[in-house]
Amino acid sequence: MRIVIPCETDQLLDAPRSVHFGHAPWLTVVELGEQGNVTSVEAVKNVEHGAGGCGNVIAHVLGLNADAIITAGMGMPPLMRFTQAGVTVFVDRTVLTAGEVLALFLQGEVPYMSPDDACRH
Repeated sequence: MRIVIPCETDQLLDAPRSVHFGHAPWLTVVELGEQGNVTSVEAVKNVEHGAGGCGNVIAHVLGLNADAIITAGMGMPPLMRFTQAGVTVFVDRTVLTAGEVLALFLQGEVPYMSPDDACRH
């Protein structure tokens, strides 16, 4: 399983999480093995939000073959596009780093993102 966590820096699991998916400068990409163990972690520079809006970022994440995204914030258009593409979106706004939210996720403590959780802007 490949999990993408939007972050502010390239510090891997120590990276501070970004509060909004579309504007995250970095993506921490975590690969989990069949037993749920972490097999790799990499920092990937995100693309600019720019003129293409979240569409650029969505396409970039889909190109990373993500199975899931753990976000602190995401608008309705990205949520719907990821859902339609088979990428599961989870939401957590309680922890500060990629490693902390990954630990919660592995414990089953991070819920699915619903349309009610989406940012409205």
